[in-house]
Amino acid sequence: MSSRLHHLAAARFEAARTLPGIGRHGHGFSVQAAAIPPRAEVRFPGGELGALEAALAAAVAPLDYTDLNRRLDLPDDAALATWIAGQLPDRSEVLLQSTPSHGAICTGRGTLAQWCRFRFEAAHRLPKVPATHKCGRMHGHGFEIVIRTGDPVAAAHGRIATAWAPLAARLDGACLNELPGLENPTSEMLAVYLWQELHAALPALERVTVHETRTAGCHYDGRAHRIWIDQSFESAVRLKQAPGTHRASRLHGHSYLLRLELAVPLDAALGWTLDYGDVKAAFKPIYRQLDHVDLAAHAGIADGDAGSVLAWIRGEVAQRLPHTAALVLHATPGCGARLDWGDDVPLLMP
Repeated sequence: MSSRLHHLAAARFEAARTLPGIGRHGHGFSVQAAAIPPRAEVRFPGGELGALEAALAAAVAPLDYTDLNRRLDLPDDAALATWIAGQLPDRSEVLLQSTPSHGAICTGRGTLAQWCRFRFEAAHRLPKVPATHKCGRMHGHGFEIVIRTGDPVAAAHGRIATAWAPLAARLDGACLNELPGLENPTSEMLAVYLWQELHAALPALERVTVHETRTAGCHYDGRAHRIWIDQSFESAVRLKQAPGTHRASRLHGHSYLLRLELAVPLDAALGWTLDYGDVKAAFKPIYRQLDHVDLAAHAGIADGDAGSVLAWIRGEVAQRLPHTAALVLHATPGCGARLDWGDDVPLLMP
């Protein structure tokens, strides 16, 4: 199956703006871009991330410490994401966050999406797991939910918040097992429940994301689930093909964050796709080869750039976790690469 490698870069800017009904205010905006940098802009093999970081920094520089209304008539989140994408290589995807709870996405196809993040605190247990499984005991989480809609208008965030309000009242401070329709409240079943509750009010709904913990969760698009787990590892690295004068040619290191995304049909009996714990256990032998090592000396990894590291990991997960459909590696927060070989899904997810 063919694969798609996109590099990821992140940036911030501080700016003021005036929006209808809100008045003049300001934000510390966060931006992430996913793109394939043009070869002409890449100084050396493995330098793709540096090229994209430079392009994104140049794109947001004119916005930093400015009044955005002097550049855009209506500088809402969607307009800003679109404008930034227009300064980047063709088919770049841009995720803009104006606050931790909402933002917008301009996809590589030029379409727009808006998203909101919510949180609720609840108890649950999974009644269909084996008797010895820890999730069969009553416990709880601070669940985070991200709702993504293809509604491009400025009022989309308000519509999402209005649709969410009755769900927040129902879910926050509750035992999920006691709610009709959530008798088996796995992440996957909760995502289906939320989709069914939200879709009538949000006909442009594209995706519901459930963060059950800081390191695991699932996406649901009304048809299929995609789960993920995050793993961090600490490693030394250098870029072997970087010029000797380039800082990346020196041995240095990162606290890496790796996300494994798995596309697995729902197990109707258990109400989940895979046990997150089983995924982590299957990945453990691969993890041991990445954590607290010198990646530059790793026999199987061609170079120290994120794309090369992901290529090696893909080969390793093919047998141990065959349902893996994408890998995302951040060397620094928001910056790294994404390797896809499954269905065409959004590149950037808040």
